[in-house]
Amino acid sequence: MNAFLRLIRWPNLVFIFITQILFEYCVIIPEFSKAGSSPNLQSPYIFLLALSSVMIAAAGNIINDYFDINIDLINKPGKQIIGKHIHRHWAILYHILLSLSGVLLGFIIEIKTHSYLLGITNLICVALLFFYSVYFKRKLLSGNIIISLLTAWTVLVVSFCESNRFIFHHQINKQKITRLTILYAGFAFIISLIREMIKDMEDVEGDRRYNCRTFPIVFGTNVAKIYSATWLIMLCAMLAVMIFYVLQFGWWLAALYTLACILIPAIASLLKLFKARTNEDYHTLSSSIKWIMLTGILSMIFLLIEK
Repeated sequence: MNAFLRLIRWPNLVFIFITQILFEYCVIIPEFSKAGSSPNLQSPYIFLLALSSVMIAAAGNIINDYFDINIDLINKPGKQIIGKHIHRHWAILYHILLSLSGVLLGFIIEIKTHSYLLGITNLICVALLFFYSVYFKRKLLSGNIIISLLTAWTVLVVSFCESNRFIFHHQINKQKITRLTILYAGFAFIISLIREMIKDMEDVEGDRRYNCRTFPIVFGTNVAKIYSATWLIMLCAMLAVMIFYVLQFGWWLAALYTLACILIPAIASLLKLFKARTNEDYHTLSSSIKWIMLTGILSMIFLLIEK
């Protein structure tokens, strides 16, 4: 069980689950309540949506490790799970079962809540994760963009499931929901782009040996650092603007949280980026970016606190 949990990268799955639950309860439900309406994803369906997303992401993690067995022998010696703790055949079976369960659950939610096309979009996510592992991961930037888009989709899908309600209920503040959806999906996209590039820098040795064409291999580590720094600077600028914006409403607690838990750690990561030299440096930096992602997700709570 411990090996299986490590294989599916359970902390990342917890992030996905928390993201979707918080967005529904901190953004969607309050705005629907003000309009005297109820969303499609009322309990238990929001939890089922989060579960389907977790299943699909877990399946994607499994198939990614399945096709990376040889590369991981170089990049992550001693941490290999498939072939050592879990047989390859079982890994494929887990991937198929989790993928099918996630897609099937999506179709059930669609039928029960009229969240149109959810089943199809879940199927597309499964396909993208598979082809990412087989092909796009080894290509210049395409794999990074796919993973970043799928990360952003964990936010977008919640609003997507409510889109038919937006159309027919004019009292709902569609502009506010749209702004917050873009804000958090954009944050997820940018932070994921940064982390994927840092992971590519960490995995250069194994990727190069197996003829991958990732950004650091094609352009060099220094250029990859400049690329990551550019996105980090953009993120810091957006966070600074957000802090000044919320201060206009007297949201001092939210501003302080954003400054202390998101902006300052992002600036610290920017400074550490150019000092990074070893795989351990890049691994530590990747973990720091992951925690910035978590604190960004948790900031949704202030939408309920600061009113």
